[in-house]
Amino acid sequence: MSRFWRTWTIGWCWAVSLFGLILAASAFEATSGPTRLLFGLLNAHAALDLDAPMRFSLGILGAVTVGWSLTLLAAVQAAHLLGDRARPIWMLVIGSLVVWYVVDSALSVATGFGLNLLPNTIFAAAFLLPIIGGGVLKPPAP
Repeated sequence: MSRFWRTWTIGWCWAVSLFGLILAASAFEATSGPTRLLFGLLNAHAALDLDAPMRFSLGILGAVTVGWSLTLLAAVQAAHLLGDRARPIWMLVIGSLVVWYVVDSALSVATGFGLNLLPNTIFAAAFLLPIIGGGVLKPPAP
């Protein structure tokens, strides 16, 4: 994988972390503006009701998202260090992304937030592009 794509995948992980922090910040009214904006874009016909259970849920979801992004960052950096031997790591990382995409997208549609498929697809493609295009999935040469 080229230096550009390495930097891209690491930046992607940090972007996921930032998204998680935005969600976590909605646990408090004073810092919930970015989350309200995000939900407004994804579901303009319904106002976001940030009652106590929703604040708790979004706060926990944000924390889990930050944790997932940092775990992915560790896996990505380990894969970069392994070079040609990293294919199994990349396959596991892709698997985690596919599971997230399928579950998140299905639930988005089922709960009336179908527009969430657009950012989900862009986010997944932005991660998969350097992996697929960067040649890291090729089996190592004998």
